[in-house]
Amino acid sequence: MGKKNDTTIENRVYLFESLASSYVSAASEELGSDDATVRERARRALAELAYVSCVVSDTAHLSAEQVRDRVLGLSESKAAPGKDTAAEATATGTGKKRGK
Repeated sequence: MGKKNDTTIENRVYLFESLASSYVSAASEELGSDDATVRERARRALAELAYVSCVVSDTAHLSAEQVRDRVLGLSESKAAPGKDTAAEATATGTGKKRGK
């Protein structure tokens, strides 16, 4: 992917803020736990929410199924057979040309 524009970055921030706020409210005890393992698990969950926020914001051009597959870490070959992303279609020459 190329350079991220300001809108994409804003979308990432707002989506993460919304998801993280809900999570922190629900997991405040875990985040403040005396048990390092419990705290680490809670921090990892926040990291996953950040990852999901980035994937969702960066893949507005993909179908919902393709975004789901990216979030789940499924490879393109296993995910939604026959559906090319815009970049893959261009790289492989399978994309339709505009105006034709």
